[in-house]
Amino acid sequence: MNDSSQADSPDLVQVVLSDCAADDAKAVLSALGSAFSSGRPSDTSGGSPDSGSDTWTESFVAADAPGSLSGTELKGGVTAELQGAPVAVDRLRKALASAFAVEERGSASGDQEIEVQLRLSASDA
Repeated sequence: MNDSSQADSPDLVQVVLSDCAADDAKAVLSALGSAFSSGRPSDTSGGSPDSGSDTWTESFVAADAPGSLSGTELKGGVTAELQGAPVAVDRLRKALASAFAVEERGSASGDQEIEVQLRLSASDA
């Protein structure tokens, strides 16, 4: 892969979505894609709505904190795992909270990375 500048960026956050319908995963990834550039090609495990996929993976470069995301209403819940540098992960978490209801389910910290598990649902607003 020639685009190692983004792949090695400290602002790169890997997002893994699971425990959700394909339409809801697509809505979350679309909302994030409207505010952040893609860091790597997506790895959607059978990502079309008809495929029965249960995991969607995308990376985003969270170099800046965006305004509110334009979220699409979710029909059900989505489990989202965010992994990357703490500042970049926090930017994505705040962006998600502007479009969806977010419940933190857990986190783990390493030397230079953090992993956060969130449960997203339709926003009450």
